[in-house]
Amino acid sequence: MRESIVMGLILGILYGFCQPVDARTVTPNFTTGTVTSETTTSQTITESIHIIDYSTGGSYSVSGTNIDIPGVPGPGTQYTMVTPGAPFQFSETHLLPGISKETFIERTTTTESFTTSLSVFTQ
Repeated sequence: MRESIVMGLILGILYGFCQPVDARTVTPNFTTGTVTSETTTSQTITESIHIIDYSTGGSYSVSGTNIDIPGVPGPGTQYTMVTPGAPFQFSETHLLPGISKETFIERTTTTESFTTSLSVFTQ
């Protein structure tokens, strides 16, 4: 009996492998078509820039018109007018070591893009 069961099992397996196979043609059910795709993107960048200029030495400058500027000007020098009562200009700048200029910049940049694509296909 045991031999009959084993023989039946072997024949069943062999029969399963020997079945005829039918190949079929797959035909799509469309003839033409289009696909449209739209993409919108937006990017915002915010920048904070802080620039500090340092001076490691001092400087002194004097300029003007109708002003008597001595050969070696410096802080505390007495300046006089060449022609009293006439128009004049006078500028004196004295910078010491340290921060000479500080700049703050805040800016925001927004970039937007829009893309449309169209695909056309036929059979």
